Amino acid sequence: MASISGLRMLCRGMAFMTLRTQAQSLAVGTAPLGPLVEQVRKLNVHYVDQPAPGDRKNYRFKVHYPEDGQYTVKPLKATKLAGRHPETGRIIVGTLGGGAKRNYRWVDWFRTGPKDGTFLEERVILILYDPNRSSRIALVGSGDNLRYILATENMKVGDLIKTSSYIPRIPVRPKEGDAYPVGALPMGTVVNSVEVFPGDGARMVKAAGTGGLLMRKLSNKVILQLPSKREVALDPECMATVGRLSNIDHGNKHVGSAQRRRWLGRRPASGLWQRKTGYNGRKIRPLPPVKEYNAKTLDTPIVKFTLSGEGPTRPVIPSTDRVT
Repeated sequence: MASISGLRMLCRGMAFMTLRTQAQSLAVGTAPLGPLVEQVRKLNVHYVDQPAPGDRKNYRFKVHYPEDGQYTVKPLKATKLAGRHPETGRIIVGTLGGGAKRNYRWVDWFRTGPKDGTFLEERVILILYDPNRSSRIALVGSGDNLRYILATENMKVGDLIKTSSYIPRIPVRPKEGDAYPVGALPMGTVVNSVEVFPGDGARMVKAAGTGGLLMRKLSNKVILQLPSKREVALDPECMATVGRLSNIDHGNKHVGSAQRRRWLGRRPASGLWQRKTGYNGRKIRPLPPVKEYNAKTLDTPIVKFTLSGEGPTRPVIPSTDRVT
């Protein structure tokens, strides 16, 4: 696949050939090719949505899920991507690659329970190490159903954990490992594995030793303070697990050697980077305002951007590729 710079050179070449053809047509007295020239000049390659290292995609490995889509606790095979895009194969993150072989444990991010005031009760069977994440995972079961969840700090084998999606009039008494909607928990509760949208699965506070803090209620929203001290406004029906995640000393451990970084799947950096010292000073910035997450709407139109159209409506300066 051609690169963006190659596509830019191709467009410029097409514009030069079209202008030359137009000049020749004027010399011989034929009709000019004005619309075609305008179409080529309006093609702006900077509108292409290019992947980036921070676009919340996994460029480390690609998991091979079962073809039938049924959940399983068996370790799944994974293919290393080495920082490449899973579809195009282009290198997106240059410092990823190699590492020890590992299988993927399918963690169930949907802690949903009954809404009639009853509980889904599960027993903790095992506390396991997962090579694909920083916190420990727990194998829990209820009847014939087994699944993996993230283990909290004090979770032990044999514990009973409850899950409920019911929001009572009076806040519940939180117990570590239980899952409730954020609207059912008292303020000041430490939570993890928090949903952004109701029924969408856990998206926030999933790293080892982290925990979010329920601050206050504002109108029909619940304010949650993330480990980064940023506050977000969530729907009261968003599920969350009570407690702090396990492996709290993960951030205090030293890698120890460059070879261990290779075992962890990280390639060497440029070698020119140096940590900033006190000489560089420090700038204290205020926290961003509260970010509010609203429920997804199904009538939102889907906008697709392709290179098959005539480009933007505003003309593009050919020498700089900037929109006027």
